[in-house]
Amino acid sequence: MYIEETDSTNNLLKAAVVAEAAWLREERIPVVWTGFQTAGRGQAGNGWESERGQNLLFSVLLRKPQVAIAEQFMLSMLAAVALRETVAEEIGDEGLTIKWPNDLYWGDKKLAGMLIENTLAGGEIAYSIIGIGLNINQEHWIGNAPNPVSMRLITGQSYSPEKVLTRYMMHLQAWLQRPQSEWREAYMQHLYRREGWWRFIEREVSLTPTMNAQTKDGGFLARIEGITPEGELLLEHADGIHKAYHFKEIRYIL
Repeated sequence: MYIEETDSTNNLLKAAVVAEAAWLREERIPVVWTGFQTAGRGQAGNGWESERGQNLLFSVLLRKPQVAIAEQFMLSMLAAVALRETVAEEIGDEGLTIKWPNDLYWGDKKLAGMLIENTLAGGEIAYSIIGIGLNINQEHWIGNAPNPVSMRLITGQSYSPEKVLTRYMMHLQAWLQRPQSEWREAYMQHLYRREGWWRFIEREVSLTPTMNAQTKDGGFLARIEGITPEGELLLEHADGIHKAYHFKEIRYIL
């Protein structure tokens, strides 16, 4: 379903679920997308800036996904690998990675972000709402986003948001038919800075937005060891310490 403007596609879809809207029954995997969000949201309280009509802003509803509550992060992996595969078809594979927890990066620039909200009931995930903002044709940002990029800036070409959405839904449904072990394998294969030693900064858990640090001073040197089932980032520090971090507890230094 397309709507010209809304506060947030996640909010819109969540309200439709609560109201048991009739249109949700028309598709096996309902999706709502918009040309403009007045209050787009990202992870950890971050906003999402998007020029009207230039990008792809959408939310997908997965009813009773067969994912254990203790491993909800698998849904982030699923959504991210499907998005990466979709975009790779359009702009090529080189430099396209998934930055933990579920951003899409091209080089060191952010191409897409996600907000995944799961609702639990009866000891299972009753439904999951996957909200995605993908920069498609935007060329200028007026906010304080530190490192945005769009498909158009990468290739010089213009793209149809609707066609990209159609491709994404095709890839998402295909990945849903594959074993969850393959979701994880693909996610880890394309993880941003998966190899090598990189600098990070720890931060106290708070409700303030989590941003990448733009300074090369301070922090600590570490390498990525893996991702826990709960979605924590496992790091090995250069001094031999091994530690797991929730996404609000650490920042990358770019």
